Amino acid sequence: MNTMTTPGGAPRVVVVGAGVIGVCCAYFLARRGVRVLVVERERIAAGASSGNAGVIAPGHLPLVKPGRFWSLVKTVFRPLSPVYVPLRFDPALWRWLFTFSRQFSEARADEAMEAVAPLGKESLSLYEQLVREEGIECDFRRRGYYEVWRSASGPQEAAREIAFARRHGFRAELLDPREMLRREPSLREGLTCAVHHCDAATLDPYAFVAALAERARAAGAEFRVATGVVQLQVRDGRVHGVLTAQGEEIPADAVVVAAGAWSASLLRPLGISLPLEAAKGYHCDLVPSETAAVIREACVLAERLVFVTPMGHRTRLAGTLEFSGLDSRIREARWRQLSHAAGEYFQGVEQSRSVSKWCGLRPCLPDGLPAIGPAPGIHGLYLATGHAMAGMTLGPATGRRVADWILGRPSAAFPTPLSPARFA
Repeated sequence: MNTMTTPGGAPRVVVVGAGVIGVCCAYFLARRGVRVLVVERERIAAGASSGNAGVIAPGHLPLVKPGRFWSLVKTVFRPLSPVYVPLRFDPALWRWLFTFSRQFSEARADEAMEAVAPLGKESLSLYEQLVREEGIECDFRRRGYYEVWRSASGPQEAAREIAFARRHGFRAELLDPREMLRREPSLREGLTCAVHHCDAATLDPYAFVAALAERARAAGAEFRVATGVVQLQVRDGRVHGVLTAQGEEIPADAVVVAAGAWSASLLRPLGISLPLEAAKGYHCDLVPSETAAVIREACVLAERLVFVTPMGHRTRLAGTLEFSGLDSRIREARWRQLSHAAGEYFQGVEQSRSVSKWCGLRPCLPDGLPAIGPAPGIHGLYLATGHAMAGMTLGPATGRRVADWILGRPSAAFPTPLSPARFA
């Protein structure tokens, strides 16, 4: 990093945000001797990093699946649809949706996967390494996940999914209903087909992020929670630190903005336009009754866009996208639809007890890709945001490569399609 260093000799880096992306950045920087301070407006893993589906799915592009646009458009204004846009006057959102609508072609999906597939594969390997070497207990399972269909169009969609995955170097296996029911007996009859996405894993996301933050602390990183950043301090084209809501100026040689859905508001005063929209997701954790069938395998319910993930003694139902801005209120009906959807596919859901009600905001860019790398025109400022529903999947690789870049050793630079400069 060609920036001035602190008197101690090591560069001082401030990371804004303590979700999975910020914590991974802090971990890989601290392990290389960098003085790191993570500043978080709430607490570690407070947002989408704690409540997500817990699926590491490098071969999965949830936002820009080809062939799915018109099926989404038909239901997007219905309050209980998987993707929901409350009607309101918001020109920025409508511009975002227009750009988003152009991403659903086969060619565009291939371009997006070519950009993120290497990061996803790298992350999957890093998860295995981190869990093993750091002794992280997070119920990590390298068993893949299953995509299951109940509709007549399922076999056609499954064939498209398999072809797409294999085209980008991921293993995917078509299963008939009988074989899927053998692997997951708690599923109801009536499936039309399933796909086993083999190159994937599951974990308890909060347990992982919290444990990695502790390992980063042990390596020298400092975490300051309940401390919002209100301004990035820039002079003469160079970042000099951050200003907190408490009025404290924190100097830095470099700043990483990993503030999720709140990243755009920090960048806007600097003239950096990042078309970031918050997409609200929900989760419901269920504990089965003594007589109910236990769900053993992670599944995504293809028609409902809901992930079902076993996590220790409970099962997490997670999904939906709701574009209602920086609004963290739970819409009761949308939360309840998770268990309704799961009940269509699994036996015993109605006999299970809900132990968690949650919603969180995912940072989404209109091309379905994150923005990772140097901020255009400002030396020492780096972005690591916009991961949408792939924050857990891409977290470790994002953190390691951001650390490489800051230290001037970008052994594998981020692909051009992920550059924040693409929105300049």
